Amino acid sequence: MKKSYKEYLKNITTFIFDVDGVLTDATVLVTTEGEMLRKMSIKDGYALKVAIRKGYNICIITGGTNEGVKKRLQGLGITDFYMGSHHKIDALEEYLDLYNIESKNVLYMGDDIPDIPAMKEVGVASCPQNAVPEVRAICDYISHIDGGSGCARDVIEQVLKVRGDWMDNFSAAND
Repeated sequence: MKKSYKEYLKNITTFIFDVDGVLTDATVLVTTEGEMLRKMSIKDGYALKVAIRKGYNICIITGGTNEGVKKRLQGLGITDFYMGSHHKIDALEEYLDLYNIESKNVLYMGDDIPDIPAMKEVGVASCPQNAVPEVRAICDYISHIDGGSGCARDVIEQVLKVRGDWMDNFSAAND
């Protein structure tokens, strides 16, 4: 019998997130000038900041290349990005090697088919409620929250609570 994903959360030290469909709602608004705009959740932003301040590793692996998204995430304190990544497993392996992180210590949240190979290599594979069926089928945890609406907050908060790092000093991040 497979263990509950919650039993693995105590091992998580690293979060890896896709962007479109996870940290955004997968909608792209296009201006008449061709600029592509995305919506991100402030609740996700708060949780990302708390995790960083608590010493967790955060990495973004995305096929997208939007500089506005990168600036927003850098403003939260994220420094590790793999933008324009079409073979996410390669980015995952490079990141783990760079920081000497064991895959069992990683929670990866993705929502679409390009995320699957990397998700199969980590300790906890997770996805938003509205992920594609192929991703949902391989996940250890499916958030009850859609992408761009706080699903990253959901998984970060769960891990930090299990490890005793949530709300022990709730002034750790100020949005």
